[in-house]
Amino acid sequence: MKLWEKNFEINKEIERFTVGRDREMDLYLAKYDVLGSMAHITMLESIGLLERDELTQLLAELKNIYQLAERGEFVIEDDVEDVHSQVEMLLTRKLGDMGKKIHSGRSRNDQVLVDLKLFTRHELKDIADEVKILFDELIQKSNQYKDVLMPGYTHLQIAMPSSFGLWFGAYAESLTDDMLFLQAAYKMTNRNPLGSAAGYGSSFPLNRTMTTELLGFDSMDYNVVYAQMGRGKMERNVGFAIATIAGTIAKMAFDACLFNSQNFSFVKLPKECTTGSSIMPHKKNPDVFELIRAKCNKLQSLPQQVTLIMNNLPVGYFRDLKDCLQMAAYIINKIEVNEHILDNPMYDPMFSVEEVNRLAANGMPFRDAYKKVGLDIEAGTFKASHDIHHTHEGSIGNLCNDQIQALMQQTLDGFHFERMTKAEAELLGETK
Repeated sequence: MKLWEKNFEINKEIERFTVGRDREMDLYLAKYDVLGSMAHITMLESIGLLERDELTQLLAELKNIYQLAERGEFVIEDDVEDVHSQVEMLLTRKLGDMGKKIHSGRSRNDQVLVDLKLFTRHELKDIADEVKILFDELIQKSNQYKDVLMPGYTHLQIAMPSSFGLWFGAYAESLTDDMLFLQAAYKMTNRNPLGSAAGYGSSFPLNRTMTTELLGFDSMDYNVVYAQMGRGKMERNVGFAIATIAGTIAKMAFDACLFNSQNFSFVKLPKECTTGSSIMPHKKNPDVFELIRAKCNKLQSLPQQVTLIMNNLPVGYFRDLKDCLQMAAYIINKIEVNEHILDNPMYDPMFSVEEVNRLAANGMPFRDAYKKVGLDIEAGTFKASHDIHHTHEGSIGNLCNDQIQALMQQTLDGFHFERMTKAEAELLGETK
């Protein structure tokens, strides 16, 4: 069954080539196709294109189909072209010609777009939730180890004192910026294309404001040509947001692998997150972080992939990122910090700047202080003091974690996910 079929049969090879894996991917859209149809027919009844009793019966059956999809029991039959055709066919089997009325005033073009947008905004909410979980773990570790010093490096050489508070907190703040990209992608996604039909609207007196409100969109895609012209743009914007988060996680994963190695021994990964060697009994390989890094590096190419395809449905990419976020949050929670790194005198030179600053604060010209400390190091007479007191914002002694948490919460609040969840619950009759 094809919504567009007439009195001829398409070549089977042409069908195989054009349909590809569409049926498999369409299964992800089944729930959202139902929600879009529920809003659309509610609007059709309001403008006189459906009778009240027809709407009641159609909504009841659509809710049954929704539950079918929720249970993972929704299938697209072999001779059915796509999810839209399957939903309409199930309605027609149960309700007769009444089921054929649901397509009035729309095209598969705007139907596909609204399905993708409804699906994508849910995935973005899930990612935002997972980012917040990882963020909270990082902030907790930053606060827990704020007084534990560690070496800071430049050019892979020991540079100046850092702390685990700074290290964990740096990735937490990076995620707050990443969340802004995610929010932007969500806001561009959460606009209603329904009613644009094939790109030129409809002669029916559609109430697009009504479907926008019923589906919990922030606004509609006002211009019907733009609604269709933007195909692939949403996916590309989402791809950039995913890539941005993946970049933060990949960098953190590399740090963790490096710091876990015996040459550093700054941190110890949980045993259950490492693997062994078939011939070397001492090995505890950080496979999880290595895989996270690899997956996240791949995800960073997503915008380019989508740009080249421009109609890609990034189902697998959502799943990959969520998996990486979940695993990273788990390991960060379990990670053990070496609190005695600086007992090794090899790290003493990183306190040289502290000594230069101390001498300068006591009146010695900075350049003279710099030269004196440098000569002491060369002569082997430099004595490092680990007693340091940084006070400025964002330093070892003033992490600003409260402000970073406030930034994250402000961004999360700006998504307004409650509008989406409330609208969908009302459509499904789940609110009291």
